[in-house]
Amino acid sequence: MSDITPAPDEHPRVEPDLDLPTAEQVDVAVTTLALLADPTRLRILWLLARADRQVGALSTLTGATASATSQHLAKLRLAGLVSMRKQGRLHVYSARGVHVRALVDEALYYADHRVSGEPDHE
Repeated sequence: MSDITPAPDEHPRVEPDLDLPTAEQVDVAVTTLALLADPTRLRILWLLARADRQVGALSTLTGATASATSQHLAKLRLAGLVSMRKQGRLHVYSARGVHVRALVDEALYYADHRVSGEPDHE
């Protein structure tokens, strides 16, 4: 078995076709993942990935107060993860796009595998 660690005076090989994410992309991803680290916000996004909802419904389903739910939604909107439209006097929220829905679903699929002990998919 060969050791692939470079000698101290050697530089590691660089893959010329490796297209690393930009600093801006990494910053947005880190901010997004930090927002998803809150259990209530993750539940709100999961619910919105399945159907558009009003604050009252989200509050009831998550067990959070309407005030707390509104604050979470404001943060998610500011980050571009949630959009809001008005229907008369009501505000209706939705997950913003397929990437947001996929991110939430994949995070929870991963969690399900960790909790259940089911092996990863290759």
